[in-house]
Amino acid sequence: MDLDKQRQHDGDGDGAAAAEADIERLPVDLLAHILSLLSPFRDLSMAGGVSRRWRWAVERVLASRRRLSFAGQRTGNDTAARLIHAAVNLRDLDISRSCWGCHITDEGLIKISSADCVANLTSISLWGLAGITDKGVVHLVSRAYSLQHLNIGGTFITDESLYAVANSCTNLSPCLSIILWSCRHVTEAGLVALVNKCRRLECINVGGMRVPPESFVGLLSISPALQIRSIPRILDAGVQAS
Repeated sequence: MDLDKQRQHDGDGDGAAAAEADIERLPVDLLAHILSLLSPFRDLSMAGGVSRRWRWAVERVLASRRRLSFAGQRTGNDTAARLIHAAVNLRDLDISRSCWGCHITDEGLIKISSADCVANLTSISLWGLAGITDKGVVHLVSRAYSLQHLNIGGTFITDESLYAVANSCTNLSPCLSIILWSCRHVTEAGLVALVNKCRRLECINVGGMRVPPESFVGLLSISPALQIRSIPRILDAGVQAS
């Protein structure tokens, strides 16, 4: 009886090995198409660790991605940087903090900033990442020349990050919106520098900041068309909340 069970076990093992061999014989393009159907990002990330061929297939999938979101994933610096480097056509990058925790620090942002796709990114969200500072943000935004939307709300950045954004702006830069919600270490000086240099800045969200509401009158005097969102109503200050 034990012998029969052993033979059955061996047979099952042979069947699994044969199935694995069949998968390994698939053309990389076909394997990439199959992997592109994986909806949870974590599954796609784990698939890259199966074998070298699977890693190539995952890289092909990533190369075609225009948007990449790590929201809801337990992602660390090395994994995020490796996948973003493979996503050469990426335009929209979301590495916001979520309930599961996206463990990205300055080290990760510095590694990400050297990816080829960064210069062409039109949208970056770093919402709520508690492990990042000006050091990582400056590295990243200084190389993101095509930004149209930047979300650095809920982080501990200071004016230094806004100076970097301002210095990256040129007359040829696209129109930009930026979310600074609850960035409590940003001051009026950083906002003035941003609005002064980024003449194509269209919208800024300043809710939850410690900057006195009256200061926003000065920003509108620099750029009258600027939309300033999430500010309280100020009597006789000439600023309208939106």
